[in-house]
Amino acid sequence: MSTSQATWFGQPRGLTILFLTEMWEKFSFFGMRTLLVYYMTKQLLIGQEKASLIYGLYAACAYLTPIAGGYIADRWLGTRRAVIAGGAIMSLGHFMMASESMFLPALATIALGNGLFLPNLPSQIHGLYCDRDPRRGPAYNLYYAGINLGAFFAPLICGTLGEVYGWHYGFGAAGIGMLLGLLIYVGGARYLPPDTPRVAAETSNGRSGDVTRQMILLVSIALVVVVFRGAYEQLGNTFAIWADQGVDRRIAAGLTIPMTWFQSLNPMYVFLLTPVLVIWWTRAGRRGRDPSPLVKMAMGAALVGLAYLMLALLLSVQVGVVSWMWAVLFVFLLTAGELLILPTGLALFGQLAPRRLAATVMALWFLGSFGGNLLAGVLGSLWTSLGATAFFMLMGAVAGLAAVLLLVIKQRVTEIPESPSLEFPQARRDSVTGV
Repeated sequence: MSTSQATWFGQPRGLTILFLTEMWEKFSFFGMRTLLVYYMTKQLLIGQEKASLIYGLYAACAYLTPIAGGYIADRWLGTRRAVIAGGAIMSLGHFMMASESMFLPALATIALGNGLFLPNLPSQIHGLYCDRDPRRGPAYNLYYAGINLGAFFAPLICGTLGEVYGWHYGFGAAGIGMLLGLLIYVGGARYLPPDTPRVAAETSNGRSGDVTRQMILLVSIALVVVVFRGAYEQLGNTFAIWADQGVDRRIAAGLTIPMTWFQSLNPMYVFLLTPVLVIWWTRAGRRGRDPSPLVKMAMGAALVGLAYLMLALLLSVQVGVVSWMWAVLFVFLLTAGELLILPTGLALFGQLAPRRLAATVMALWFLGSFGGNLLAGVLGSLWTSLGATAFFMLMGAVAGLAAVLLLVIKQRVTEIPESPSLEFPQARRDSVTGV
């Protein structure tokens, strides 16, 4: 079956399999993450500063291990085996969270499994399409929006189970979600592209210069993403603490919004706003007014910075707790900025990666997440000493710096190709067997 035959939103069947697999993985990942800070501070009685550092270190390691995982998959294991092995290891780690004595080993196990899983799933998107297939670009937006379904339901289910019935019930639900994702991936394997040869590709004559320039561009973008995520990743860290302590969550007498539910706002907004943005950019492109990828990313970082500055200004004029509606508005603005920068960057890395090194190069994108989460943990440790107003102002400045750096890179890049210029001739394919 050729890739031209679509069965879901005009896309190949394999995209549906990848979307559903990642949806359940994100349910698992964010379900555990939603509970993590609360579990440490309320159950394990770890102080806020140390809890924020542990949170940041764990999240950082979860995005560092994909560097090794991508290399192992490209050279030896293969994409499919890496995804299956990584998912199984992560499931084990989630179930280990049921024991307080296994807390740190469980976090390490999840991070190790994530290293094999994370870069190898999205690296398969490109192989679902012919070289000039116009559906390839929107596929990354659909993938990014779709996986947020899992992230949306995770706080509602895992968060509620953990907060109401016990932390370990929430962690157990996260482990079950990971197992469901594995079953979907294995069952739909026939719709996915075959593994590329597990050897490093040799650059053809005249291509090494292009590869070097493009890799410098990708590394530069990844480094700026580190700065951006230092502010963005506070959503699950210090923002979660503020939502518990600094937000009036009462809707009516006897009715209070659970603190974990605010973590569902971000994926919900992702799912709702993505179609709007796709239509907007498509119409702008037809008129020749579609901004370049780096400009879009800079706009996104700037919008996140404005969201933090809004909170800083609010807290500077209002004493005590603030209405829950301000938290809802903040997450809306932050998500709108996220949708301009993160899916755009993911698509760039997916399109510009050599096919035989797809997982390794995709892991470079997640290296930005590693550094960003580590930076977010360090910055989060300043929450208590700075206070909410000064801290949110600092986060606005960090996101603004990322926007400026992206515009600087834009000035030095004459053109970003629409097609994957790093793809080697011998790795090109016009169709994918079994899709």
